[in-house]
Amino acid sequence: MRIGTMITYSGGFAETVAEVADLERAGLDIIFMAEAYSFDAVSQLGYLAAKTSRVQLASGIFQIYTRTPSLMAMTAAGLDYVSDGRFVLGIGASGPQVIEGFHGVPYDAPLGRTRELVDICRQVWRREPVRHDGKYYQIPLPPEKGTGLGKPLKLINHPVRERIPIVVAALGPKNVALTAEIAEGWQPIFYHPERAQDVWGESLAKGAARRDSSLGDLEVYAGPALAIGDDVDHLLDAVKPHLALYIGGMGARGRNFYNDLACRYGYEAEAKSIQDLYLDGKKDEAAAAVPDELVRAISLIGPEGYVRERVAAFKESGATTLNVRALAPDAAGRVAQIEKLRALVDA
Repeated sequence: MRIGTMITYSGGFAETVAEVADLERAGLDIIFMAEAYSFDAVSQLGYLAAKTSRVQLASGIFQIYTRTPSLMAMTAAGLDYVSDGRFVLGIGASGPQVIEGFHGVPYDAPLGRTRELVDICRQVWRREPVRHDGKYYQIPLPPEKGTGLGKPLKLINHPVRERIPIVVAALGPKNVALTAEIAEGWQPIFYHPERAQDVWGESLAKGAARRDSSLGDLEVYAGPALAIGDDVDHLLDAVKPHLALYIGGMGARGRNFYNDLACRYGYEAEAKSIQDLYLDGKKDEAAAAVPDELVRAISLIGPEGYVRERVAAFKESGATTLNVRALAPDAAGRVAQIEKLRALVDA
């Protein structure tokens, strides 16, 4: 299995870059740079490309609504170029609160837009004159919608690769099926290895049945919190506010994808309680309502032997990369945790 981590988009960037260099030496395979509604991820990924030599660099995620498909392809090709072919294009729909609330763009048709965007990106990377007559994107723009002067163009530069790996962050059944059909990788949040087959197995099978064999096997990027040690159970509580934020606060009642996932995992009553508390402003109480059982299932927190068993469970369920969040008070502690996990994975 490969090991990755997500880089935070807040705090001291210079210190973070120094830590990435140490993580690379510790055996990290891939770094994801978040974007959300923070500084853009592109500038930071470009900087990381100059400061690293081996580790893959991924967007985690670029939102499909905030860049045109051609610009998405240009950006990915540019990052792949400056990193000598180490870039992975992570994309996702995000949610209506961010897309409509921050970007002022309608949150519509995530499935259709994702499919069309991926097709356009791959045309650009192949340096074909881009032609796309889809429901959501028309390239060139039809004369009746513009000046009539548009014509098919191809990328000026020669990309390092004509197929940059695409990883899609997806949760819903239809989106997961689409990801299994068209993408190189899938990034589910709060991945529960024992429940993954029940929740996503049918969708993954549907997508795989339509998958182009040239894509290879689907890479699965699970994202557990990490703390290996004999006295780390107290760190279960450190994960709960993060879960409460997503299950309780990332969306309105009836329109929260993460709350829906907790319900599909079998925590319907707990998910409702967390959301009610969070939306009432009781964030600490919401965090306390997150079950220990759920935290343990989606994390790698415990003694070395226990974590070794959990790594095996993730692998058995189909996860190919552990994109961990190391729970440690400082950079040295996080590097030490990655080194311990590297040893367990390689053993």
